[in-house]
Amino acid sequence: MRTIGALQSIWDGFDFTYILSIVLAVIPSLLCITLHEMSHGYTALLLGDTTAKDAGRLTLNPIKHLDPMGLLMLAVFHVGWAKPVPINMFKFKDPKKGMALTALAGPASNLLIALVFMFLYGVFFIPLRSSTAGEYFLTMLQLTVYISLGYMLFNLIPVPPLDGSKVLFSLLDDKKYVWLMRYEKYGSLVMLALVATGLVGRPLSAAIDWLFDLLLPIAQGGCDAVFYLFYR
Repeated sequence: MRTIGALQSIWDGFDFTYILSIVLAVIPSLLCITLHEMSHGYTALLLGDTTAKDAGRLTLNPIKHLDPMGLLMLAVFHVGWAKPVPINMFKFKDPKKGMALTALAGPASNLLIALVFMFLYGVFFIPLRSSTAGEYFLTMLQLTVYISLGYMLFNLIPVPPLDGSKVLFSLLDDKKYVWLMRYEKYGSLVMLALVATGLVGRPLSAAIDWLFDLLLPIAQGGCDAVFYLFYR
């Protein structure tokens, strides 16, 4: 009986809201990762590189883009990564410019996701706020905005192999560009160190919160539109 009582105490004290928040974040994380990586691939295709297409990465199937650890980090800490889309910069007419545009396509897709889902949050707020299931759905919409902004800002950090580094490198002369791209793989160690030590966490969270608040009028606009159309 003591064992049962101890287990009951653990059960009663367990924070299920934290687990629920992770579960609710999985679908938004998959969406943000998939569209981000697809945007890289499609932009590269438009610029003449078929590498991503040939590798089967122009797909909405999230499994093709997943890095399991990156997904877990994104769902739990809102900072994560995906399996990089293969790009052959030498198939672009202007390799440096092509890489920069291809790199920017990913964060741009995340900004678009954030704008759309912030508006959807406002549209569904009035009809869904009064039910438990509706609140969960609204939470998922809100998490999609937050995670998408986080994924965008994290990828804009100018540390290889993140997208921001490819944009920054494109401003260098050809000799320095080739040299830096050669050592790009070692940037992953720097990126992991930044995440593990928390050096990137606090400023990134502050930037996400600032952007989120900046986009709130979009949600208000969606909410106002629904109110005037259906509840006046």
